[in-house]
Amino acid sequence: MLRIEKTIVQKSVILQLIGEVDASNSVELDDAIQTLVQEDAKSILVDGTGLEYISSAGLGVFMSYLEEFEEKQIVLVIFGLSDKVQQVFHILGLDQLINIKETKEEALEVVYAK
Repeated sequence: MLRIEKTIVQKSVILQLIGEVDASNSVELDDAIQTLVQEDAKSILVDGTGLEYISSAGLGVFMSYLEEFEEKQIVLVIFGLSDKVQQVFHILGLDQLINIKETKEEALEVVYAK
């Protein structure tokens, strides 16, 4: 089961992922990100503190937006991942493509450094 909560902090949109992202619900994550892109969000922070598991389908959602984020100069930062979830990003090399930070404060620093 996945719950996605959206909050706005300064100029950044924070998507909090709670539960698990897998093939059955990755479309919900895709829809949430697509909406933010259409709303011209300039920075998207993904709060992974409540994320227990992410499948390759969930990772694929992030991968599918990397080029579009670059074109539209949208900053994506993921933070608060557990060691287990962060390891999945690392194994697939996504930590080289996506900015991953430990805390919300560090994530916000990335946004405001741009």
